[in-house]
Amino acid sequence: MTLGYQGPPRGPQRVSQFDTGRALYDAAASRAHEATCLASHAPQVLMQRAGLAVAKLALAVAPHARQVWVAAGPGNNGGDGMLAALALQRAGVKVWVSLTSAARRLSGDAPWAHAQALAAGVPMGETPCPFEPDLALDALLGLGTRRAPEGRLLDSIVALNACPLVLAIDLPSGLHPDTGAVLGEVAVRADHTLSLLTLKPGLFTALGRDHAGQVWLDELGAGATAPATLLRLCGRQDAAATLPTRRHASHKGSYGDVAVVGGAAGMTGAALLAAQAALGAGAGRVFVSLLDSAHAGGLMNQPELMLRPTWWRSAPSVLAPTTVVCGCGGGDTVAASLPALLSHVRRLVLDADALNAVAADPALQALLKARQGRGLATVLTPHPLEAARLLACSVVQVQADRVAAATALAQQLGCITLLKGSGTVIAAPGGQQRINPSGNALLASGGTGDVLAGWLGGLWAQQPADVDEASAVTTALTTTSAAAWWHGLAADEALARQPGALPLRAADLAQALPAVASRHR
Repeated sequence: MTLGYQGPPRGPQRVSQFDTGRALYDAAASRAHEATCLASHAPQVLMQRAGLAVAKLALAVAPHARQVWVAAGPGNNGGDGMLAALALQRAGVKVWVSLTSAARRLSGDAPWAHAQALAAGVPMGETPCPFEPDLALDALLGLGTRRAPEGRLLDSIVALNACPLVLAIDLPSGLHPDTGAVLGEVAVRADHTLSLLTLKPGLFTALGRDHAGQVWLDELGAGATAPATLLRLCGRQDAAATLPTRRHASHKGSYGDVAVVGGAAGMTGAALLAAQAALGAGAGRVFVSLLDSAHAGGLMNQPELMLRPTWWRSAPSVLAPTTVVCGCGGGDTVAASLPALLSHVRRLVLDADALNAVAADPALQALLKARQGRGLATVLTPHPLEAARLLACSVVQVQADRVAAATALAQQLGCITLLKGSGTVIAAPGGQQRINPSGNALLASGGTGDVLAGWLGGLWAQQPADVDEASAVTTALTTTSAAAWWHGLAADEALARQPGALPLRAADLAQALPAVASRHR
C-alpha cells in the first residue's frame, strides 16, 4: 500500500516517560512556532506532511482497520483530517469525512485540502458516517479549541466517543491545550493523540492523560527552532543527575541524614511510611520523630530507623544539616514543631498537615517566605485541596490550571512546589516548570503521598552541599522532579506486570522504589 506524497523524514514518535526532558509549549508559543514554520515553507507543505503523518500513525495503531471515519472541523485541523483521509484512501482504506460546516465556511488552508480531497474522490458530506468505523480521526478543533463546543461540533464529539478506537489530531477536541481542562460538557476521549510541531502541556496534566491516551509527536520536519520554554516533562535526565555514585571508601555519613517529623495519635503509619521510603532512597541515617511516640511499635518492623522523640527541639546546629520531612500524619500537633524547623533546617520538605498548619497561620507563612532570602531550600508537596488552602482559593480553581497554581505557590512562598495529581506539576520560584509523565491510578491509595515525601527527602539528603541560592534551587528542582518520576514509574511497572491491578499499598510502593531506581538511574 502507498500513502502517496512524501512527508517529513522521521514520522510520528511515541512520547514515553523515558524521554529526556521534552519541551512543552502552550497555545501561544505553539502558534508562534507554527507561524515561523509556515513562513519558511511553500504553501500547504506542512498540512500535506501533517495529513501523511496522521495516516501513517492511523495505519500503525490500527493496522487491520478497513473503514475509517474522519470528523473534520472548519479550520486547519479539519484540513489535516481531510488530507489524512486522502492518504488512507490511496492506501486502500474505505473512508468517510463528516464536515461540521458547509464547505464555503472552511478557513485557513482547509478549503485547499477540501478541494484536493474532492478531486481525488474522497467521500464526504455534512452527514454522519454511513458505516461502522474501525477507527475514527478527531480532526475537529485541535489547537483551535477556545470555548465549549456546541452544535455539530458537540454532536461529533459525542459520536467520536462512541467509536471503538479514536486518534486525535494535535489535541482531543474540547480539551484545553494549556491546562488539560475540559471546556464544557464533554471532550473527545482518544486512544491516541498525534501532537503536531510541538507538545502541549494540557496533554499531560489534569484530565489530559485520560483524554489524550498515548501521545505521539511529529515535528513535520519543519526545521525551525522552537522558542525557548521554561516548561518541560520530567524524565530520566532528572533521575540520572540525582543518585550519586557510591564510592568504595564511603560510609553512612557520606549520604546524609533525614529526620521525619510527624505521626500524631492515630497517624503514626504515615510518618513510618515516609521514613521507610527515605531509607530506601539511600539516606545514610533516618530519624523518626513521632508526635505520638507512645505508639512507635511500627519501628519494630524497620529496625534500621532510629526513634528520636521531640528531635525537632534539638539545637540549631543539629537541625541545620539534616534534611527534614515534616507533616506526614502530623495532625494539629505538628504546628508546634514548625517555627524551629522553618528557622533552621537547610533542606525542608513540607507535606500534608504541615501545609495545613502553614495555610492557617500567617506567622508560619512569614517564616516560610523568609527562608528563600536566607538561602534555605523548601519543597512543598500539596495535593489540590492543600494547595487551595495555601492559595486561599477553591480546589476547582486549582485544577482548572494546575501549572498556574503550582507556579503561583512557588512564587508567593519562595519554594519548590510539587502539586500532586494526574500529571504532577513541579514549579520553582525562578519560573522553571515540570510536568511528570509517569504514574497512573494505582497511586490513588492512602499513604502513597507520604512515600513520595520520604523518597524525596532521602534523595535530597544525598546531594552535595549548595554553594549559593541558585544551586539550592537547581538541586531541589532536579531532585523533586526525579522523585516524582521514580514514584510514578514504580506504579507504571506494577501496572505493566498486572494490567487491571488494584491500587498499590503504600508499604509495597516504598519497598518497590529502590529496585525501580536501580534499574532506571
